[in-house]
Amino acid sequence: METPLKQWPKKKITLQELAALYQIREYPALVQLMQTLLEEAWLQPVKNSGSNGKRPPLWQSYWVKQPMDDNEIYREELLYQLHPDLQRDYYLQHLEQYRQDRFYVLALNQFWKGHRSNLMQAVSVNERSFQIWQQEKFLKDGPGMRILKQVGLSLQQLNVYDTTEPLAYYSHHKQTPQAVVIVENKDTFYSLRRYLLAGGEKILGLAAGTLIYGGGKKIQRTITEFAVGGEPYLLCPDNCFYYWGDLDYEGIAIFEGVCSSAAESVSVELFTAAYQAMLQKAAKLQLPQTKAGQQPVPLAHFLSYFLPEEQQQIQQLLAERLYIPQEILNIEDFESR
Repeated sequence: METPLKQWPKKKITLQELAALYQIREYPALVQLMQTLLEEAWLQPVKNSGSNGKRPPLWQSYWVKQPMDDNEIYREELLYQLHPDLQRDYYLQHLEQYRQDRFYVLALNQFWKGHRSNLMQAVSVNERSFQIWQQEKFLKDGPGMRILKQVGLSLQQLNVYDTTEPLAYYSHHKQTPQAVVIVENKDTFYSLRRYLLAGGEKILGLAAGTLIYGGGKKIQRTITEFAVGGEPYLLCPDNCFYYWGDLDYEGIAIFEGVCSSAAESVSVELFTAAYQAMLQKAAKLQLPQTKAGQQPVPLAHFLSYFLPEEQQQIQQLLAERLYIPQEILNIEDFESR
């Protein structure tokens, strides 16, 4: 509250001086005023001054104090209330930012002080976010990551895992070892599944036990989760994984990304026979222009799967900014040649 006490020239003030300063004549109003001034730390009773003998009683005189401003309160809060694991240097230098983030910082501080044992169990990012701030998207879509950085914590210290879209796959059988084909596009995935369900034994010469729907670039993240939580028959170390996608820079980049993402758990090869079939069929057709925004990528690893004349054909295709979509092949093309 705004108070005339800011201008009071002395260290003490009597009850009568206070009543005069605030122009209060009724005792209940004076009692209410005193309660407010004491709560806001403007006054401290001089206890040896004695009571005024009324009900409720008030002290006869008081020490006049200047309460700390907000910045002093925030500074003391940062220095003395934050857990030692939470760094305070940034917020001490940016008190206005602390004022804006204070509610969330204190919620994190309370969790760190009283519930850190929960960190023993890994949970998803959204679950941990709700556990600390009661907002499941606070870390991913809110200021959570920024606040963690300001106090010197990492996402790893929260013991969380990221979640990906569930992997879509079709297992024609569960025998091991088996060939597992990662298919970039949905139409081809469904066509291959129909082909196997209709009694097809081999896909362009490959006896595939399982089809995985890659869904474009998302497979680069999903394959990592699959390697950790896939079914045992799919994680058999003798299984062979093959990738098949569009023949353009983006498709090649996805293949390289899948090889890198899965490197610690499974080895992914190129389904060369499928690309060769695409090249053969494309030789008789007018091909579409590469999708806008694609950038050239290193080709050496990808081209190593092909014969020299096929390598030349692929390089010329890419140089002319043309591409071959995976959908060039359909269910009529999957029989062994």
